[in-house]
Amino acid sequence: MSKRTAFLEAACKENVEDFLRFIQLHKDKTEPFDVEEVVQEMPRDQRQTLWGKLASLLQDVLQELPPERWDRGREEGMEEESAVDPKHVMAVVDGVTLVAAVSLNVLQDGDTYTALLEIAHRLHDVLVLLPVSESPLQHHIHMLCEAWWKKDLTDKEKFGRTAFLIALQKSFILKKPGAEIQRVWSLHDVLLSLDYMSEDNKQIVDLLLQCFHRPIYIRNDDGKRFLVFLFSWNVNFIWVIHGTIKNQLEFYSKTMTTHIMEIYFRAWKKASGDFLEQIESSCIQDFMQNAIFLHRSSPVHAKVRQIVSYFHSRKGCHAVDKMLHNLYKPILWKALSAANFEVRANATLLFTEAFPIHDPDQSNQKIDETIQKQLDAAMGLLDDTHPTVRSNATLGVCKILAKCWELLPPTIITDFLKKLVFELAADSSSPDVRCSVFKCLTIVLDNALSHPLLEKLLPSLKYSLHDNSEKVRTAFLDMLIKVKAVRAAKFWDVCNMDHLLARLAIDSHSVSKRIVDLLFKSFFPVNESDREWCCRCITLIQMNPMAARKFYQFAHKHTAPTNIIKLMLAIRRVLNSCIQTDFDQTDINESNKENSAAEPLLGKDMVIVSRLLEVAVILWKSVEKALRQNEEAQKYTYAKFGNVIAKYFQTFEDEQCTAPLVQLASFMPPAAVPTFSCGVLSRLRRLEPGAAPSQYSQLLDCICSWGQVADILELVTDWLTEALPKQGDKVNANRKVRIQETVEAKPELALVYLEYLFSHTSTREKVLALGERPLKQLHTALGNWRSVLYTHLSSTTADPKSPDVETALKVFVYHGRLGAHLQHSSSKGREYLLSLEHVAAWIAERVLPFLAKRPNDDEEKEKSPPLAAKITESFLTVCRDVLLVGLGDDTFKGQMLHLCSLTLLSEAGYLCIPAVLPILKEVADSFAPDQAQENEEDPTTVMLGVVANIFHKIIELLVRRLRKEPEEGRQLCQSALPALTDFLQVAQAWDTAPLSGVFSTLFAVTVVEQSHLLQKITHPEEVITPESVEDMPPLPSILLSVILKSPAVTRAFLTEVSSSVDSEAISSLNEVAAVLRVLAVIKNVGQSKAALKSAATSAQQQLHKHAATSVDGSDIQRVIYESSVKTLNEILDL
Repeated sequence: MSKRTAFLEAACKENVEDFLRFIQLHKDKTEPFDVEEVVQEMPRDQRQTLWGKLASLLQDVLQELPPERWDRGREEGMEEESAVDPKHVMAVVDGVTLVAAVSLNVLQDGDTYTALLEIAHRLHDVLVLLPVSESPLQHHIHMLCEAWWKKDLTDKEKFGRTAFLIALQKSFILKKPGAEIQRVWSLHDVLLSLDYMSEDNKQIVDLLLQCFHRPIYIRNDDGKRFLVFLFSWNVNFIWVIHGTIKNQLEFYSKTMTTHIMEIYFRAWKKASGDFLEQIESSCIQDFMQNAIFLHRSSPVHAKVRQIVSYFHSRKGCHAVDKMLHNLYKPILWKALSAANFEVRANATLLFTEAFPIHDPDQSNQKIDETIQKQLDAAMGLLDDTHPTVRSNATLGVCKILAKCWELLPPTIITDFLKKLVFELAADSSSPDVRCSVFKCLTIVLDNALSHPLLEKLLPSLKYSLHDNSEKVRTAFLDMLIKVKAVRAAKFWDVCNMDHLLARLAIDSHSVSKRIVDLLFKSFFPVNESDREWCCRCITLIQMNPMAARKFYQFAHKHTAPTNIIKLMLAIRRVLNSCIQTDFDQTDINESNKENSAAEPLLGKDMVIVSRLLEVAVILWKSVEKALRQNEEAQKYTYAKFGNVIAKYFQTFEDEQCTAPLVQLASFMPPAAVPTFSCGVLSRLRRLEPGAAPSQYSQLLDCICSWGQVADILELVTDWLTEALPKQGDKVNANRKVRIQETVEAKPELALVYLEYLFSHTSTREKVLALGERPLKQLHTALGNWRSVLYTHLSSTTADPKSPDVETALKVFVYHGRLGAHLQHSSSKGREYLLSLEHVAAWIAERVLPFLAKRPNDDEEKEKSPPLAAKITESFLTVCRDVLLVGLGDDTFKGQMLHLCSLTLLSEAGYLCIPAVLPILKEVADSFAPDQAQENEEDPTTVMLGVVANIFHKIIELLVRRLRKEPEEGRQLCQSALPALTDFLQVAQAWDTAPLSGVFSTLFAVTVVEQSHLLQKITHPEEVITPESVEDMPPLPSILLSVILKSPAVTRAFLTEVSSSVDSEAISSLNEVAAVLRVLAVIKNVGQSKAALKSAATSAQQQLHKHAATSVDGSDIQRVIYESSVKTLNEILDL
C-alpha cells in the first residue's frame, strides 16, 4: 500500500491512532515521512477526499470533547475509564491543523476547497475559544489563519481579523514580543478591511491604542512602522491616537519622546488629503499651541517642545517649510505680543528656533521682506519688559546668528551683537538675562566667521568677572573657556590676568575651578620642564599669593599625580638653593645647575619661601592618596624631603614658614623627621595657657598623623590630675619619674587641646581609636573635677590654690561630652550612660540645694546666674546632645526628665528653663506619634505625660516671674524662645494625648492672662481689640509670637481653641472675649483661615449665650460684648 493510500485511510475516526502515528512520523526529523510531500503527490480528487474525511474526523472529536471543556477535563481528572482524553483530542486537532496548513501550500488555482474551508472554520472557532497563550496548538491554528489571509482565499477577512487580533494580544503578553510585532506589521493590511466605527471592532481599537503605551512598540522598527500606519487607517482615529499620546506624554522618557516625534513626522510625511489635513491641524498645530500656552513648570512642556523642535530641525525641505508657515501663521505672531509673559517667552523660543518662517512658494522679494520683519521682531523681543522673554530672545538670537551668519547682512549682525554685549550683558534688573548672554555667546562662537567681530566686542565685558551674581560670573568664565578653546581671541585680552587672579583668590568653588581651568596651561605648562613650572609658580605667588593657593588646590584635577610630585621636588630644589649646607652637596649642586635662574627670584625673601612651602603642602595634600597607592614614589618623596626638612626648620625660622613646615613634617613618618618629631610633645608641653590656635593646631595634627595621640592624651590626663588639690602631701611617684621635664600642670591648656582633638573629624577618629584604657583614665580624671565645683559651691571664700571655677566648669562639660563619645564607640552596654546618670544624681543631691538658696549679701546677688544654675544648665546641654544623636535609652530619658522636674522645683530653678526645654523637645522627638497607645500605663504614654507636666510647670514659672520681676521675666522668656519654638514644632505633630496637653496649657495661660486684663478695665474706652502680638499682655504676646511662626503650630493651637470652647471650659463673657481677641491677632497674620473660622464658629455659640449682656449688663460688659461680636463677624467674613 502506498503512503498516500495509507495516509488517506488513516484520516478517519476508526483509524485515528494511525493518523496520529503518521503525524508523529512527520514531526520526527529522523523519519523520511513528510505530510507535505504526500499531500502534494495526491491527485486533486484524492486531496478533496482527504479534506472531507479530515473535516468529519475534526467534527467527531470536537463533538466528543468541545474546546471549552479541555481545561476543565485536565483539572478535574478522568473519573471514568471511558472518558475522552483532552490530550488525545488536542493531538488530533493539531494533526488536522498541520494537514490543513500544508494543503494551503499545495493549493492551486481552480482547486475546490470547500471541505478545507470547513476545516478552517472549525479550527478558527477552536482558536477563538482558547485563551491567548503560547501553546503549540494555538500557534499552529494562528499560522493557518495568517496563511489563509495571505493566500487571499474565501472568507479571508474573518481569518485575517482573528490572526491580527491574536498577534496583537500575544505581543502584549510575551516577554520577547519582537516576532509577534513583526507579524502584526505583516498583517497590518487587515485593518483596511475593518470598519473603524463598528462596535464589533471596539476591542481591536482599544488594543491599537494600547500600542502607544508600550515602549517595545515605540522602539521596535516594525512596531514604529505599524504605529505610523495607524495614522492612515481612519481619519477619525487620528485625534484619538493623538489624545492617547498626550495623556501618556508625561510618562515618556526623553528617548521615548524622540521615537514619538519620529512617528509623528513619518506619519505626516506619508499622509495626503484629509489625513494630512487632520494630522497637521489636530496633532502638529496642537503641539505648537501647547508649546506656547503650557506653563514652563508643566511636566509635559519639555516633551512638547522636544516634539515641535523635531519638525524645526527638518527645515530646509519645501514641504516642511510650507507646513510650518501655514500652521504658525494663525497662532505664533499673536502669541509674541500676548499680555502673559510666559506665553511670549514660549513663543519666542519657537519663533527663533523655527527662523526663518516663510512660504517657499512666494517670490524671493517677498521672502526677504518676511525675513526682515522677523529680524525686527527678534530685536524687539530683546527689549521686552520681562527678563524671561529677554533671556529666551537672547538664546534665540544667538542661535540665529550661529546658523545664518553668512546669510545675514553685516549691519544686522553687528546690531544684534552690540545689543547683547553693550546692553543685555549689563542688564542691572536681571542676573538671568546677563547670565543668558554669556551662555548663549558660546553658541555664536561655534561659528568661526563670528570670531573677528567678537574679538573686538568681547573686551568690553571684562568687568562681568566681578558681577555680584555667582551664576553670571560662572557663565562669563565658561564663555572665556570657549573663547580659548576655539581660539577666537586671547582670553587675557578679554579679561586682564590680574582680575582673574583677584577673583580666583576670593571666589567660590565653582568659579575658582573655572578660572584654574582657564589659567592652567599658563602657570603649569605640562609640556615644559619642571624648572619652568617652578618659575611660573613663583611668578604666580608674586602676582597673587591667595590665588596661587587656590590654583594649586585644583591643579591635581588637570594633570597626573606624577607631575604634581615633580613640581613638589622642583620647589624643594629651589628652597635648597636658599640654605648653605654640605649634607647633600650633590643634590644642591644639581639644584644650582638646574635652577640658577630661580635663585635670584628668592634671595632672602621669606615671604616667597613661606608661600612656596604652602604650595608644597597643598600639592602634597592633593596627591596624598596617590602616594599611598604607590609605595616606591612615597618612599622616594619621604627621603627627598626628610633629608632637608630639619635644615628648613633651622634656616626658615620666620613665623610664616613654621606652619607649612610643620604640615610637611606631618605628612611624613616620624622616623623621616627624627629631630623635629622628638621635640613636638615638648613644644606642646611648654606652651602657655592662652596660646593662639596656630601655635598648637599643626603640632597636634602632627602627633595624630604619626600615631602618637596616646602621648598627648597622657599629657592632658596628667595635667588634669595634677591640677586637682592634693589630699595631704601624697603624690604619684610613678608619674613623676615618667615625666622628664618638670612643667607646671596646665589644665586650661589641656582643655584647649581636648577641644581641638574632638572638634576635627580626623583627629577625633584617631583619639577614639586608641582603645578603652587611656580614654577611661581621661574620663575618670575629668570626672574627679566635680569636687572642685562642689568646693566653689560650698565655700564662702576663694582658695588661691584651687583651680578657678570657669576651668572646673569646662572640665565638667568635657567629662559629659567624652562620656557621650565613649558610649557611641562602645559596644559594652550602657556604662557611660550610667556615668551620666550618676552625674545627674550628684547634681540633684549636691548642686540643686544651692539652687534653692537665695544669696544673702549684695556680692552674691551680683553673681547672675548663680554657679549652681550654670552647672545644671551645662549638664542639661550635654544631655540634650546625647539625646539629639540618639544615644539615650528610655532609662536615660526618664532620669533626665526627673532631673528637669527637680530643677524646676528648686527656688531658682526658673533660671534653667532655657536648658530644660531642649530636653523636653528631644525626648518628645524620639517617639513617633503612632507609638503612643491609649493604655495609660504604656511607657511612652507615661514619659510623654511627664513631658507635658514639666512644660505646664515651665509656663507656671514664667507667669510667676513676669508678675514678680517683670523685667527679669521678659529676659527669661526671650532666652527661652528658640527652645520653645523647637519644642512646639515637635508637639504639634501629636494630635492626641498626652502631648496635646501642651497646647491646652498654652491656650489656658493665654486666655487667663487676657481675661485678667479685661477684668482690670475701669472705663469702656479702654476696651480695644488687639491687632498684633505687641498689643497682648507679656506672656501671651511671647507665646503667640512663637506659635505664629509656624503654620502647623498655629493650626494645632486653633484646633485646641475649638476643642476647649466646644467643651464649654470657656463660659464667662470675659473668657469668650479673651478667646476672640487671640483669634483677632491670628486673623491679622493671615494664617490657617479654615482652622481660624472653625474656632470662631465655636466661640460664636458661646458668645450667643451672653446676648442679654448687650441690654442688661454694665457699660463695660456691653462694650466688651459688642467689640467681641464685631471681631467675630470680621473673622467669619474672611
